[in-house]
Amino acid sequence: MKLLAIDTSGKVAAAAVTDGGRLLAEKSVYTTLTHSQIILPMARELMNDCGLTFAELDGIVCAKGPGSYTGLRIGVAAVKGIVMGCPSLKCAGVSTLEALAWNSAAFRGRIVPVMAARKGVVYCGVYESDGERVRCIEADRVCSEEECISLVGGNALLTGDHCAEVKARYFGDVHDVKCAPTADRLQKASALCMAFEANPECAVSADELAAAYLQDTKAEKDKAHRD
Repeated sequence: MKLLAIDTSGKVAAAAVTDGGRLLAEKSVYTTLTHSQIILPMARELMNDCGLTFAELDGIVCAKGPGSYTGLRIGVAAVKGIVMGCPSLKCAGVSTLEALAWNSAAFRGRIVPVMAARKGVVYCGVYESDGERVRCIEADRVCSEEECISLVGGNALLTGDHCAEVKARYFGDVHDVKCAPTADRLQKASALCMAFEANPECAVSADELAAAYLQDTKAEKDKAHRD
């Protein structure tokens, strides 16, 4: 199954092309530019490098959130546009936190992805890996750091853009709570492909593809405040 994956949910813009268990191409850029300027040229570059057209793909996957509101909308809109132009393609949205867990699938034990949401508040989920496959054991949520650390337990691996802070603040002397290697803490598009291949039933139509913010957007908060 040939897949293109894009991730615009966080601090990096990432894209990857895979064919079954084989990684054909991948690129990740930590950038100050908007993802809308980078992600489609990046995807086209990788497809050209692999000698593939969109029509030759079996599916396209994006990170559906949580993460940057604007970034998530860019990624979802890009996938919708590609699929609407090539109706034979499947598409799917994968949890950003689940994909972060798949980055560390070789770890045997509990994997806790932690992303900063705002001061004192994080996005987190709890996953478990047998060294090859990842499964969710505590649903993704937005919560206080204190609630997050209560979910960690022992023999755990922290990952995500806020994992180093959580480790230092709450688990500095706890040897069986570790941080993922630096190279695996941020989003990788290839992990989206791994998650989709493990659960191809998550494919949806372009109309059904939607971001999962886990908390109200600023516009929704402003409206609620006015009301």
